[in-house]
Amino acid sequence: MSDNAFRPASLVLATVGLSLATFMQVLDTTIANVALTTISGNLGVSSEQGTWVITAFAVSNAIALPLTGWMARRFGEVKLFMAAVVLFVITSFLCGIATSMPELVIFRAMQGFVAGPLYPMAQTLLLAIFPSAKRGMALALLAMVTVVAPIIGPIAGGWITDNYSWPWIFFINIPIGIFATLVVWTQLGKKPEKLVSQPIDYIGLILLVIGVGVLQVVLDKGNDLDWFESNLICLGAAISAVALTALVIWELTDKHPIVNLRLFRYRNFSFGTLALVLGYSGFFGINLLLPQWLQTQLGYTPVWAGLAAAPIGILPVILSPLVGKFAHKTDLRLLAGGSFLVIGASCFMRATFNNEVDYRHIAEVQTFMGLGVALFFMPTTSILLSSLKPSELADGGGLATFLRVLGGSFASSLTTWLWQRRAIHHHAQLTEDVTVYSPATQHYLDALGGPSQQAYARLDKVVESQAYMLSTVDYFTLLGWIFMGLFLIIWLAKPPFAAKPGAGGGDH
Repeated sequence: MSDNAFRPASLVLATVGLSLATFMQVLDTTIANVALTTISGNLGVSSEQGTWVITAFAVSNAIALPLTGWMARRFGEVKLFMAAVVLFVITSFLCGIATSMPELVIFRAMQGFVAGPLYPMAQTLLLAIFPSAKRGMALALLAMVTVVAPIIGPIAGGWITDNYSWPWIFFINIPIGIFATLVVWTQLGKKPEKLVSQPIDYIGLILLVIGVGVLQVVLDKGNDLDWFESNLICLGAAISAVALTALVIWELTDKHPIVNLRLFRYRNFSFGTLALVLGYSGFFGINLLLPQWLQTQLGYTPVWAGLAAAPIGILPVILSPLVGKFAHKTDLRLLAGGSFLVIGASCFMRATFNNEVDYRHIAEVQTFMGLGVALFFMPTTSILLSSLKPSELADGGGLATFLRVLGGSFASSLTTWLWQRRAIHHHAQLTEDVTVYSPATQHYLDALGGPSQQAYARLDKVVESQAYMLSTVDYFTLLGWIFMGLFLIIWLAKPPFAAKPGAGGGDH
């Protein structure tokens, strides 16, 4: 069968169905974060235990992603996508009716696992049903979902929790999922598929589950347990390192690998994936740190912190269709490189912030960064998929998405750790100058009515706030330079970047 032989009755409806299901899944990665305190309180556990709601989803999702290619060949791309959506709706309902924390954690783990194939399969199916010349448009629409959903998540989660009750953050998936299922089934149900009954690589699967599962727990719990000061983290890191090393060796020698690492022989897949993972990790880190800083240091509520970050989604919504339409007429490295320069510049702008910065200034920088985000996902995804054969798209999409999600987990842990460590460092430096002999200190204490316990407490609060401000400046400066480095990395990919039917060429 020639590539692109099948066309759904309505390309628009098929795209809406695939995008809605993906939107629902990406939304679920962030919507529960702001509701954790409420969920923990209602289920009678500490906030610390409540974080397992996030960890359980992340661990099982990370394990499921690399399995996508094997499952697609075994059961068919459309059937796998449909099953994932239906099971996601069922597990969302189970999460909503959970009556205890262990129940909720188990259902979230199940939800995370069945969510795994949704994004790579949506990507693969969109590329299959769109003509080659319009594939950029398909990827741009999916990119728009990837950007907008994580921004809407915390705002919607906060609003639903405040106005209704936390189970509704899971129940809202049910109507979306049912609608997406019906649409995709009517449009893509008759798509012919070639099934391959490949033996499952059990050893690879076991190593994957152990390596990725334990690594995700280490990343999620590292900050709470003070990293390598904890025996549990040391043991987990060692187990994960051994399992993942064994996995790489095994997968490169196995005839039917569960994770197709041989795709890295393609130059464009290697550099495209590296740019995607590092770029997304930086994007993820900004989205994590900015609301955290606004809430803990500037006194913003969760919803207002979300609204301050939200303008990042304005330009991607407006520009994504244009990027998709005209991208194939330009060198994709120019678009991706431009994206890194804009996002890097936005980081340097944030490095000029101080504790007096107003909402408008924050929102303007977020809007400017949106230009970079609009140019990021579609070109980098097109570059990394450009050398793959049609039969390798599901594997490539699953592997790139898996590494992107894992990159987000690393970014989450490293961002929090770095921010706190630098704040402690700056706090120590600042307190060296705050002494009873310092005229500035004397002046400040006099303004508070003279030395007293309350005055010293106020002074310490000011020092702490300044320390976190300096740490935030350090973080955004570092991130700015990383994005400048990514500008150079993307130029290591080689054109042509148009996917050719049946072509597996490219620079090895």
